[in-house]
Amino acid sequence: MTRIDYRQAVEEIKGADERAMARASEYCDALIKPPGSLGVLEEIAIRLAGITGREKNTMEKRAVIVMAADNGVYAEGVAAAPQSFTALQAVNMTRGICGVNVLSKAAGADVFVIDIGIKTKPDTDAILDRNIKRGTDNIAIGPAMTRSEAEAAIGAGFDAATELFDKNYDILGTGEMGIGNTTTTSACAAALLGMEPEKAVGRGAGLSDEALKNKIAVVKKALAVNSPDSADPLDILSKVGGLDIAGLAGCYLAAAYHRKPILIDGAISAIAALIAMRLCPKAKDFLFATHRSTEPSYDAVISALGLCPFLEMEMRLGEGSGCALAFTIIDGACTMMNDMGTFEDISFDDSVLVDIRTKKEHDGHDK
Repeated sequence: MTRIDYRQAVEEIKGADERAMARASEYCDALIKPPGSLGVLEEIAIRLAGITGREKNTMEKRAVIVMAADNGVYAEGVAAAPQSFTALQAVNMTRGICGVNVLSKAAGADVFVIDIGIKTKPDTDAILDRNIKRGTDNIAIGPAMTRSEAEAAIGAGFDAATELFDKNYDILGTGEMGIGNTTTTSACAAALLGMEPEKAVGRGAGLSDEALKNKIAVVKKALAVNSPDSADPLDILSKVGGLDIAGLAGCYLAAAYHRKPILIDGAISAIAALIAMRLCPKAKDFLFATHRSTEPSYDAVISALGLCPFLEMEMRLGEGSGCALAFTIIDGACTMMNDMGTFEDISFDDSVLVDIRTKKEHDGHDK
């Protein structure tokens, strides 16, 4: 495989195929149902057409790609779990016993775990080694990483996703594993969107009130110490971000380049998607939000992406668990287009068809 530099790829990315979307929209209206009655499924089907150029699609070969990395800000007491849990849980994912594994199994999806920044090298060949740095530095006292390390991590994510697309995967979900990564996510959200840390910072895996106050103070300190440039996503990523976030951003850019749909999980993968969109606005056309995370920054980030999640499940596990559930929703949209009949397939009084179409046009004018 010839390696593609993600920066070159960004210049070549084209947005959604508007003509294919128009054809898919027309076909949706021809299905045996009231226009728009399948709601979000129709929106998904139309957006998939814009990605692939085809009105009818199947997304049979699917996977969740999990970026695992440690964060130096852990030293500030911002997490309830020990830092060693990053490597432990990454290994557990290769054993198939974590939340993302069991939900992906139910959806017929593979799970690939990538070490992009775990502090201690995992003792298994089942984790793909793409390590850029053995954990980021502490953002409370300086930058998380250099700009070149951030770019290398984006490139590693781009390459990892590209390898899967080259193996004929139709669609990817994204997940992460990294103790302390809700802190880096909150800092990135504050820098990208101008959010007050009090509104961006959440309890993560279950912090006490006192620990939450400390976490907010740490994010404030990180922003003050590093002064990230709100207009430069790479500056933000390198100063207050994480290697997992950078790797996921690369995955989103790869999906856009290869014209494949890719799913966003929770708050961490959403901030990575926003960074990818800031690097390449057309990348948005290939993104789907899966479930609404309970992390405080999520709603603002997903709104900035211009997306709306499919599911309200009160989940905050991460790992890509929401993507695993959402594959079934994607299947529903594809099945609707592939298997439902049209009005032309049945005997139908032409006058009724005229009434339906007239009502649709009338409703559209009312809006």
